[in-house]
Amino acid sequence: MRMNLDWEISCGTAPDRFFPARVPGAAQVDLARASGWDDWQFADAYRRFSPLEDQDFMYRAHFRAPSRASSESLWLVSKGIDYQCEVYLNGRLLAVHEGSISPVEVCLEPALAEGDNVLEIKVLKAPKKPGVPEGREQASHCCKPPVSYGWDWHPRLIPSGIWDDTALVVRKAAWLGDVALRYTLAPDYSRADLRVSAAVCGAKDDVFLTFSLLDAAGRSVLQNTFPAAPGAGVDAPATLSAIVADPRLWWTWDQGDPYLYSYELVLQDASGAILDRRAGRIGFRRIRLVMNDGAWERPEGSPKSRSDAPAQIELNGRRIFARGGNWVAPEVFPGTIQPARYRELLDLALGAGFNLLRCWGGCLPGKDAFYELCDEKGILVWQEFPLACNRYPDDEAYLRVLRQEAGALVARLRNHPCLGIWCGGNELFNAWSGMDDQSLALRLLGAVCFEMDPHTPFLATSPLVGMAHGNYLFRDGDREIYQWMPESRFTAYVEFGVPGLAPRQVLEEIIPGDELFPVRPTAAWKAHHAFGAWDDKPHTWLDEETLRHYFGPAGSLDELIAQSAILQGEGYKAIYEEARRQKPHCSMALCWMFNEPWPTAANNSIVSWPARPKAAWSDVAAACRPRLASAAFPKFQWARGETLTLRLWWLDDTFGHPEGPLDVRVRLVAPDGVRTEIGSWKTLPTRDNTNLPGPEIRTVLPAWPGTNCFRVEVCVAGHPEWDSAYTLAYRP
Repeated sequence: MRMNLDWEISCGTAPDRFFPARVPGAAQVDLARASGWDDWQFADAYRRFSPLEDQDFMYRAHFRAPSRASSESLWLVSKGIDYQCEVYLNGRLLAVHEGSISPVEVCLEPALAEGDNVLEIKVLKAPKKPGVPEGREQASHCCKPPVSYGWDWHPRLIPSGIWDDTALVVRKAAWLGDVALRYTLAPDYSRADLRVSAAVCGAKDDVFLTFSLLDAAGRSVLQNTFPAAPGAGVDAPATLSAIVADPRLWWTWDQGDPYLYSYELVLQDASGAILDRRAGRIGFRRIRLVMNDGAWERPEGSPKSRSDAPAQIELNGRRIFARGGNWVAPEVFPGTIQPARYRELLDLALGAGFNLLRCWGGCLPGKDAFYELCDEKGILVWQEFPLACNRYPDDEAYLRVLRQEAGALVARLRNHPCLGIWCGGNELFNAWSGMDDQSLALRLLGAVCFEMDPHTPFLATSPLVGMAHGNYLFRDGDREIYQWMPESRFTAYVEFGVPGLAPRQVLEEIIPGDELFPVRPTAAWKAHHAFGAWDDKPHTWLDEETLRHYFGPAGSLDELIAQSAILQGEGYKAIYEEARRQKPHCSMALCWMFNEPWPTAANNSIVSWPARPKAAWSDVAAACRPRLASAAFPKFQWARGETLTLRLWWLDDTFGHPEGPLDVRVRLVAPDGVRTEIGSWKTLPTRDNTNLPGPEIRTVLPAWPGTNCFRVEVCVAGHPEWDSAYTLAYRP
């Protein structure tokens, strides 16, 4: 039996005043709603939340205990409370908890009254490291994700409250704790040796477990009953071994079918009465991180030391190129995220051609619906623990909470076929973090992953040797990404970005009308990260200087947005396609970033909050098609009378779809739409997962008055779905 409660909440500034609360949700949002505050996302209104960082919140709910048998007990079960809390029933302290990821489970029986009961959850003020100035370092002593302490795309706004599913649950004499499904695939994938383990809690007599596995059509694949003796808990779970013959494999969407089986585990007593059940889905796949081609060759010479870290994903024996992006929390207040938002955003990720999302370590992990949808849609997940850009301590108190949080996350996610990589966190080996592979926190995370999920790859941090974070601008000094990318040689481009303005609709919702244009560093534009947001540069992320360099001054907001969209779209297209041209040494390209937690005026995201694609999303989607004809350019801006040069390529990440020679044509498109063929290429027959380099095409650019752009089209005869188009800057 499950009981949802009607919650109310009070703030430390007025502890006797309670107002309605939404659970799951966020304490600050409840306060803003009750106080009638204006839209906190408009201009810099979010700063009204600042004093709440140092306040406690009290959730309260009144209830009458449900009828239950003498062998049953009433529990508070919460999947997540952020970040430190105390649980009281009828004034009696029953539990103290620290950690946002690990569940809070409290037996209420010791203080339960027969009539009215008052349940209270006190959420303590945001943790801050003493003596540290405002910024992410204030979270360097705890497991609370640091992004909310302020980032170049996230306001300083630290959420508190009950953020995940929470209810009262009547538990029978025994119930299921942690359930793990592990399997080993035969080398030829002809069978899966499945091992089911289940912790059975509270059992005083013998109980039995029945495990059922169904295929996607609902047909029975296997069913087994096995005993669980009293005490079959976490340290000695009940186990079942079984064989699944000829399993259908789970693939990413671009490599095959993300095939899912469904399972149910039922706990019964000796009479056959059902005590508890657990259901879910499982996909059979083998995933490994292996060395990239040429990675062992670096560094050169002796003594031979650490080579490039493995970054090549091998899925079911097939080496695949990972095209994707960095995923951040879709909301500043993660408790407000609904499954529909995950579905909307993941559909956009699929539309962009992504087969992998890196869940960045500065944020809370997603709710269950996120991973369930990734399973279903065939998107791999690189999951980081909540460590980012800080030096985390080796002290016992921190490690105790980290072990608890990490164990809870691994237990929750390890059954998901979408889970492709565990990672300790973001940028922990960098100078600003100062950690290394002797840091106890990272050694602990590796140990937890090995103990609980040994067959999922683990990386200590990102980036590692051979991987790249950056660049994040279209043009830095005199160098463009058109020069930086071809001169780079990385196994994985794990973060890279090109800034772009938000669509007009977004800007009108967050910037006062009289400040929209001309754009200037007002409080609203700065609060939403257009100015002074990153790297102490006053013009990031708007980057108006670069826009003027290529296009001249904009005469309107719409013109400025259009200019920014061209730079962001063509910049991302150039990076993705060049990374793919560097295959097989390179095997991964992940933009920074895919989405955002609130409406920014400008940043590197390709999808504006809540789920509105920027114009660059379409360009990324074009560059991330599994197969396409591509053109590599040495620079972005060209002058009248200059010889335009480009190199043709065929990019192919697919298997089992060979094509005969392709007829590729290149056309120059004048501003008036007139097309002129400037070159052609008859390719060799295509091969699985293999790129083909083509010829260099050259042509002298004519005089085009009154324009600052032109286009180049690369067309494949009979296959318009593989065509590509590029916009370049023109200087008359």
